[in-house]
Amino acid sequence: MNDTPGWASPGSAPSDGQEPGASRPTEPADRPAPAEASGRPGAQPADPGPQWSKEQPPPGQWSAPTGAPGTGQAPPPPPPGPGWGGPPPGGGYGGPGAYGPPGGGYGGPPGGYGPPGGYGGPPGGQPGWGAGWGAGWGGPPPAAKPGVIPLRPLGVGEILDGAVSTMRTYWRTVLGISLTIAVITRTVVVLFQGLVTNNLAGTGALDDPDASSDEIAHAMIGLIAGSGAVILITIIGTVIATALLTAVTSRAVLGKPVTSGEAWRDARPQVARLFGLVFLLPLIGTAIIAVAVTPGILLLVADGATPLGVLLTLLGSIGGLVTATWIWVRLSLASPALMLEKQGIRKSLGRSVKLVRGSWWRVFGIQLLAAIITYMMASIIAIPFTFLGMALGGGGITGFLESGNSGVGWTFLIMSGIGGVIGEMITFPVSAGVIVLLYIDQRIRREALDLELARAAGVQDYGAEAGTGS
Repeated sequence: MNDTPGWASPGSAPSDGQEPGASRPTEPADRPAPAEASGRPGAQPADPGPQWSKEQPPPGQWSAPTGAPGTGQAPPPPPPGPGWGGPPPGGGYGGPGAYGPPGGGYGGPPGGYGPPGGYGGPPGGQPGWGAGWGAGWGGPPPAAKPGVIPLRPLGVGEILDGAVSTMRTYWRTVLGISLTIAVITRTVVVLFQGLVTNNLAGTGALDDPDASSDEIAHAMIGLIAGSGAVILITIIGTVIATALLTAVTSRAVLGKPVTSGEAWRDARPQVARLFGLVFLLPLIGTAIIAVAVTPGILLLVADGATPLGVLLTLLGSIGGLVTATWIWVRLSLASPALMLEKQGIRKSLGRSVKLVRGSWWRVFGIQLLAAIITYMMASIIAIPFTFLGMALGGGGITGFLESGNSGVGWTFLIMSGIGGVIGEMITFPVSAGVIVLLYIDQRIRREALDLELARAAGVQDYGAEAGTGS
């Protein structure tokens, strides 16, 4: 499989039979003989073959060769055929009629190397090398863009912009999906926290200095169970949102809209596998960290809190965290691979490892940047609702802070839930879009996926025009 990008700059091949690196001829192939070039009657012809005239006009005053006076002969025609852009009509590269100024020479219009018309093609003349590239040396032609991204390797800004463009272009479907899932998950979380967590946890014992160890243990177990249930509910909503928004983003790349029903029908066969994948990845990371800290913990249990045991536990924690992060990034593209390639969990993990290989820092940096952006967006939206809920909770902000772990009221839960719904409605599409576009970008770079995407989008002659190859 090719590890190079599937898009290459046109113009990498020589044009018009010119060999790369070959020097230009010092004189035209069919330069007129000295007698004709000098324009002096009676001049003796030189040896056969093209030569320069022995006498040349001063610099800046070269002109087109003329016939002998009184002979009625027309000046010789310019060399036929396009060289490096072809000479202008009626003369050489400097026009009119010769190789130098006035008229531009090798440097500028209308007959030089510069625009318009490529390498020397003046307006109305023969197009030069590069005329198909637009005016002059303008670089490769823009890649086809049937949807939200151009079909070529993407930059960081283009990946982020593609995710936002998907939400902006197909806002009815995208916001409808994310809003529905956010409302359902946040409603369940608020009800669970209000009806179960506040009563089950018995968190008041955590603020009571006279509480027994059994009461503190019961409170801690209840608090951990409540937090775990909230995390589980959030993960379920995130998985469903990711599955649906992956289908929407993949269609948006092709410029094809999709409804919520179509997205669900496309994603439904893979939702169960996606749940398994989402739960498997945290287990892998937890197992790695647990193995790394086990020697230090065993030493602490055997010898007590010795400096060696503490140091070994600390180093194990750091090493385990670094290793888990490294593996997580390598497996981070398994979710879009599973959804879009319709594969199982194990093959999707292998696909992610293959796509990330050699691009670990790039994949890590893009996902970290996207996580920071989405976290900041969610915080900006949630913080005002949090303070509003604290202020309207009866005792005000001061009373809320003084209550500590004794539970939160319904007013605060509802207001924070509204802020969470608005935040997730915006962050769900961005986070899902970035991971899908990053997966597509890696496949374009390694597997020339842009060719398949162009054919699926109905772009005609994409490979020939863009110079794309696998």
